[in-house]
Amino acid sequence: MAAQARAAQADAVPQDGDASNLPFIYRTYSREQLLAALHRMHLIRQFEEGAEESYMRGLIHGTMHLSIGQEASAMGICMPLSKEDQITSTHRGHGHCIAKGAEVSRMFAEFFGKTTGYCAGRGGSMHIADVTTGNLGANGIVGGGLPIAVGAALTAKRLKTGKVVVCFFGDGANNEGAFHEALNMAAVWKLPVVFVCENNGYGMSTSTARSTAVANIADRAAAYGMPGVIVDGNVLSDVAEASHDAVERARRGEGPTLIECKTYRYRGHSKSDRNRYRTKDEIEDWMNNRDPIVRYEAQLQEFGIATRGELDAVQEAVRQEIAAGIEFAKESPMPELSGLADNVYTAEVSR
Repeated sequence: MAAQARAAQADAVPQDGDASNLPFIYRTYSREQLLAALHRMHLIRQFEEGAEESYMRGLIHGTMHLSIGQEASAMGICMPLSKEDQITSTHRGHGHCIAKGAEVSRMFAEFFGKTTGYCAGRGGSMHIADVTTGNLGANGIVGGGLPIAVGAALTAKRLKTGKVVVCFFGDGANNEGAFHEALNMAAVWKLPVVFVCENNGYGMSTSTARSTAVANIADRAAAYGMPGVIVDGNVLSDVAEASHDAVERARRGEGPTLIECKTYRYRGHSKSDRNRYRTKDEIEDWMNNRDPIVRYEAQLQEFGIATRGELDAVQEAVRQEIAAGIEFAKESPMPELSGLADNVYTAEVSR
């Protein structure tokens, strides 16, 4: 793949012909793959903007947790993964789902509570799963995906499937007991799992500086004998390179890695968050100076991958895809009351 990517990127090689000066993804992926990654990043952002607007119009009920501003983290981590590789997600997991290959039309249908949604409208924002693309599901429990990922990685190792499991979690989860138990077990058994902490600086309304004793969450990897890697979570190439190294290490049977993506969410913790614990200047600094999509598009232009017109065309194509997805959700059928007990499993209790 690397040789094909270099051939496809001939125009992006610096004047001295030394392609080694290019960031990781431009040495590894083809032009089509790089533009597909941009397409997915725009899908993540516009999906969440569309979901937010639908919520404000009363089309979606219940809360949601948006990851606008964190698109490079989700996309960069998933770039080295195959369709067979698996992920576990979080309550802020729309980006992970889309980056792993989900269709936004079915995601909107899930948000709208329609039968055409990924979970037939029963999962909603915090419990979307798409096993066909390896997404084992989002989780409303903070840190809930950590032990699930370890179990999936143990299965992959025992059955010798060759799969790697990626576990996304937020900075708030790193102080849960499940975090320490999961990392310890994965390290002891050298499981093919990559732990990815998306550190956006706040666990609900509490900053990591007030809640976590170490300066970097990745520093905790040393306690479990695994590599701890810190990356700028808003630079796609940096995230993809860290993910590639960790995934390849896992495939070789060398065990887990902990990646910490330093990133930021533009919106509040959830729709009920009034955002009083962050300053306007802090939010605007991230939006104006560190936006992951803007930075990626600038690199695509700098290295001759795409023109401004081509980038605008990607964004317009996504806009049309989002509009079609919302219409699909609106037109999809609501569940029938007669199916209330469908897909509900429980043990029979004798009396």
